[in-house]
Amino acid sequence: MPNQREILVVEDNPADVRLIREALRELSPAVVMHTASDGDEALQFLRKEGKFAGVRRPSLVFLDYNLPKSNSREVLGAIKQDPRLRAIPVAVFTTSDAERDIREAYDLYANCYLRKPIDLDTFFDTIRVTAHFWLDIAYSPSEAREDAADR
Repeated sequence: MPNQREILVVEDNPADVRLIREALRELSPAVVMHTASDGDEALQFLRKEGKFAGVRRPSLVFLDYNLPKSNSREVLGAIKQDPRLRAIPVAVFTTSDAERDIREAYDLYANCYLRKPIDLDTFFDTIRVTAHFWLDIAYSPSEAREDAADR
């Protein structure tokens, strides 16, 4: 990952935030992780509102599917309906393996649905492989669109 890349982790569990941060740190020092502990804060960050006016939009969002305040379904729907945000890949990362949650997330255009592994090594691998794929392998128009809009 030669260039600095931004990831937004939308997660209300501080222990999971620490684990994700550690996994991303091992992936590359060029990855900058931002956090939002609820859906409202996540949408403010993504829309660059208030205290987030100067932030760069992330190249990837990890979204817990069980959040306080704005629920995750509303957040995912808002991201994918907003022309400025919809190209940002959203990886739902959650404890639920319920078929209705999986189907609903994909119906709302989640880019992938990942169940949080209990095993620590598998947890780290899941974060690293997902981030590596979306940041280094897959092409996304979101960065080009933001760069052009910010000029």
